[in-house]
Amino acid sequence: MKQYILTLDLGTTSIRAMLFNKNSEICAMEQKEFTQFFPNPGWVEQDAEEIWKVTQTLVAGLLVNHKLDLDDVASIGITNQRETAVLWDKETGLPIYHAIVWQSTQTNEICEKLIEQGYEQMVKSKTGLPINSYFSASKIKWMFDHVEEAKKLADENKLLFGTIDTWILWKLTGNHATDYSNASRTMLYNIFEKKWDIELLQLFQIPESVLPEVKDTSGLFGVTNKEAFFQHEIPITALVGDQQASLYGHGCFDKGIVKNTYGTGCFMLMNTKQTPVISKSGLLTTIAWGMNGTIDYAIEGSIFVAGSAVQWLRDSLQMIQNAAESEQYAKQIENNNGVYLVPAFVGLGSPYWDQDAKGAILGLTRGSGKAEIVRATLESIAYQTRDVLEVMIQECECDLKELRVDGGAVMNELLMQFQSDILNVSIDVAKHQETTALGAAYLSGLASGFWASQEDILKYRQVQRQYQPQMNQKNREYYYEQWKKAVKTVMMFK
Repeated sequence: MKQYILTLDLGTTSIRAMLFNKNSEICAMEQKEFTQFFPNPGWVEQDAEEIWKVTQTLVAGLLVNHKLDLDDVASIGITNQRETAVLWDKETGLPIYHAIVWQSTQTNEICEKLIEQGYEQMVKSKTGLPINSYFSASKIKWMFDHVEEAKKLADENKLLFGTIDTWILWKLTGNHATDYSNASRTMLYNIFEKKWDIELLQLFQIPESVLPEVKDTSGLFGVTNKEAFFQHEIPITALVGDQQASLYGHGCFDKGIVKNTYGTGCFMLMNTKQTPVISKSGLLTTIAWGMNGTIDYAIEGSIFVAGSAVQWLRDSLQMIQNAAESEQYAKQIENNNGVYLVPAFVGLGSPYWDQDAKGAILGLTRGSGKAEIVRATLESIAYQTRDVLEVMIQECECDLKELRVDGGAVMNELLMQFQSDILNVSIDVAKHQETTALGAAYLSGLASGFWASQEDILKYRQVQRQYQPQMNQKNREYYYEQWKKAVKTVMMFK
């Protein structure tokens, strides 16, 4: 009898390989960061080959350090940073350029031109997305425009495109496929007709031949090649974008349930079931997952900079040695003393969608110091979350009582209490902090028969801690109003 589901969690800055048992417990984990490249201001790139090699290294680590026998693995689920684009030569198996990361703004000019030409409404009506460099389409076009061999290889039917899930699937199995959740983030996929959209492909000048097959999120994607996977053939039965995986891992199976993941960015999703909600105020309509031929939709707010703002404090400003220190410094003062940080380091995401905005610290006085800046950085994550949630509640016409959360930042008690205070809702911190990987494991395990049903899965959901709002309404609205002024200032400064 098989004992485990193996999840490959292909994140933005690191990769994790995890084993889950039938009780949804993590039995083993290996993690490793990989290189980020910043060739120009605002550009973010990665080496797809390095991502593949790190993935292999981590599985080897499970074999060696945890005495894993791959015969005990029922199936593999893959979850990934979304929108990051890779083009590779299918004969050599090598990328023709670095992977362009979802955070990168190097394709802003392409997007601005399309917006000026009046294509935004057409794109949103098909994809549920605004025209923005965040999504994959402009990244693919950029590589076609700037990498000499791209068009030649495409003409010879030798070029393949994939987001990171597709890239790793291809390396493991030789199959070129993705799932509905990832396809819906490319800005090339018609989420209502469920197909690659010819009009969009023509708009971005991308040949359909480079695109992967789109399949159900939970189902068979292929079997690992023995040569690529330690002489074992194991079925890969889930591909899912990281935020949709987190939604699933939180058990948000019913309409109106909301989760927020605090990672490199901050991503809030609400399940809207079979009814896509088209936002008029800067949120995204996306596919949550496809299972057994049925599509569940979600509405999403995407905050580009959350945990990466704390990394900025650590790496660029060298104000802290590690993320945990941010809470220690922030607790040295009772409030932000009028200091606000708007972390628009790669523009602003939902609900503003201002790709030209730049980050700023406002409200500094002679008495301001490290504690104020660190606290303002943490609070910016909570304020951005309120920006998104207010729009989500309004557009979905619902009354939210709780927010289910996961991600590294939920360990920061000051941030979570402030989040509850500024939202005036209960915050439920998941017992499983690896909710994204857990969601991918569930989706894989359902397809391979490891778990019987969604009802079977729900019995494992546990809340580690709950935060209740303690701030009075006057302070809540004052702090938030000051935040809105800070954002407005940033958006005016070009």
